[in-house]
Amino acid sequence: MKLPDYFLADLPGDAQFSSALITEACLTLKRNRERFLAGRSTTSLIDIIAGVAADWLDPDNPFRRAALDKGPSETGFSRETLEAGLDALFGSITTESLQRLVLQDLGHLDRLERLTGSETEPGSSRLAIARGPELLVHITAGRLPNPPVMSIVLGLLARSAQFVKCASGTSFLLRLFGHSLREVEPKLGACLEIAEWKGGNETLESALFAQADCLTAMGDDSTLEAIRPRVPPQVRFLGYGHRVSFGYIAREVLDHHFFSKTAASAAMDVAAWDQLGCLSPHLFYVETGGRHSPDRFAEQLAFELDRIEAKQPRGHLPLETAAAIAARRSIYEVRAAFSSDTKIWKSRDSTSWTVVYENDPQFQFSCLNRFIYVKAVQNIDHALRGADPVRGRVATVGLAAPGLREQDLAHRLAAWGVPRVCPIGRMQSPPPTWRHDGRPSLGDLILWTDWERSERSFL
Repeated sequence: MKLPDYFLADLPGDAQFSSALITEACLTLKRNRERFLAGRSTTSLIDIIAGVAADWLDPDNPFRRAALDKGPSETGFSRETLEAGLDALFGSITTESLQRLVLQDLGHLDRLERLTGSETEPGSSRLAIARGPELLVHITAGRLPNPPVMSIVLGLLARSAQFVKCASGTSFLLRLFGHSLREVEPKLGACLEIAEWKGGNETLESALFAQADCLTAMGDDSTLEAIRPRVPPQVRFLGYGHRVSFGYIAREVLDHHFFSKTAASAAMDVAAWDQLGCLSPHLFYVETGGRHSPDRFAEQLAFELDRIEAKQPRGHLPLETAAAIAARRSIYEVRAAFSSDTKIWKSRDSTSWTVVYENDPQFQFSCLNRFIYVKAVQNIDHALRGADPVRGRVATVGLAAPGLREQDLAHRLAAWGVPRVCPIGRMQSPPPTWRHDGRPSLGDLILWTDWERSERSFL
């Protein structure tokens, strides 16, 4: 489909932007917000957002078809991986989940519309109203659509005009989402701008930052450190740096009943978005003492990854990335030849997937693209000692454990500082209510006015 030039990112790749153009775009967004967005009710916005998400689940939706047809060449993901990822993303954005998000972060569905008391604090003499930024600027990173799509959803709920600056070559899926919103509700679409240029363009970014009320940025830590000092002091800065994730498999689920299912769920976490998100596991810690050993779990995980590859193949890789995977494989092949403490399974005649087992708890960074480690550990303390080098930088731990053991392990992980613990198989599919890096995602954008009522107000 041919997209109209609604957004700056729709213009040809050689289009030249100026600071004056960026400034005028921001001023236009602010005017459109005042006319078309600021007075909307939360209920109406939730209905529109949920409706657009539902449209993306329809196989006949033209924007979905364009994403699946052109997405492999534009993003590097296979059609099947895109399909699974889009289903998980838009399937989570429902009327009910968005209502829960607003209630969780703001305490009342009408908090952005009028002074109100929290539904959990009846009888309080204090009322409050929340307000979002007039212009919310997002600096995005990576090819996954989930973070920028959710950023736009949060900005709409906050009644903010939004300018999304994408990294070079990453705006395709986000543009499709922006156009789908604009088709359903053109006035809301007019409160959104999407642009793409190489990061570090101080001329354009200084003009953009000067117009912002709040700026969110995602990327590696060095990128955030480069952006932070350039943000004007009156602009709130919300940075989301590089994070890693891992899984933990308790011995109780290594029996015959749960064993295969757990390995299949773990393989889904590895395959989702080709393991390229911050919520993708780098490794799985597997407890010893179960009916099946950790290395047997690694073998089963390899079997499940091979099954997934047949129906949801990994995307095509640049030669240098494939070469790096092959080089790392060769290291472990040599180790495995001389020690039973290391084993390796790999896809035949390709770098599509790799499983490395090690009898060593030290956290190991994966080279991603479906390259996963399995580490044998005695217990959770053994695993957390191994993971100590990444403490404070963990986004999610996927957990497979039964009943009270699951609760105990989740409590232990929380005490260690993990902001999100979820079941194995759902690591890359957080709900909208997810507290990103342990912070309230919608609440982070909001400023408050409290009204402490006088006694006369009760007469």
